[in-house]
Amino acid sequence: MTEATGAGRPEPDDDADAAGESASDAGEFGRAFAAAAEKSGLGALARDEKLSGRDLLTAVGGVRGILEALLPGLVFLIVYSSLTSFAGQDAQAALIPALIASVGLAVVFTLVRVATKGQPTQAIAGLIGVLASAALALWTGNARDNYVLGFFTNAAYALALIVSLLVRWPAIGLIVGFLMGDGVAWRKDRRKYRAMQFLTLVWIGLFVARLAVQVPFYLADNVEALGAMRLLMGVPLYALVLVFSWLVVRAVYPSAKQPTE
Repeated sequence: MTEATGAGRPEPDDDADAAGESASDAGEFGRAFAAAAEKSGLGALARDEKLSGRDLLTAVGGVRGILEALLPGLVFLIVYSSLTSFAGQDAQAALIPALIASVGLAVVFTLVRVATKGQPTQAIAGLIGVLASAALALWTGNARDNYVLGFFTNAAYALALIVSLLVRWPAIGLIVGFLMGDGVAWRKDRRKYRAMQFLTLVWIGLFVARLAVQVPFYLADNVEALGAMRLLMGVPLYALVLVFSWLVVRAVYPSAKQPTE
């Protein structure tokens, strides 16, 4: 007779070890992203008892960070629209000056960061994105392709967040948990867990909304509308979702201070 243990079925200790490894991996993931969020100012924003305009500004990159994020795209849109609408140039002739202006501005921002001994990471990342987008647009000869890499970025973020929900480790919960000093303990609190699921869905909505609005303009080859939507749904929408996230976080992580008797 054969033993009825069932080949390949994990023993209870194996289940416990697998669960422990999963929690450990998620914890490492959360700590890494929380550390990055802390450097960006999101940590101060999450822990702030009152919504501070200064902390919100820091969380979205500060004045310089906002300019670095918005101006290259804005300059590209202005130059391209001006040349095609008012100067009467065709789309391909207007593309190169618009890209030169956009890339040139991104280079200036990066050089200023380095010269002032600031943190150049954000400017360098922005410069790489601008260069990659410009290269793609030059390769295809179509101005709308200056925006196509953003579609893949938003789709990747949305997919990663969806996967985190499916495996029951909502990514926003991991980030918030470590920022608030809660680690992964929030998973054992139904109210916090559901709030983190909800916030993860909200951030998925942000990335999906960008795709839902912008992709049709791309397919219609409406560069002006696509560029305008990219700007409006960039930093402004990001800041709005941050504020909403702060409200939810403060609701489930109330102040530790108790009123004195």
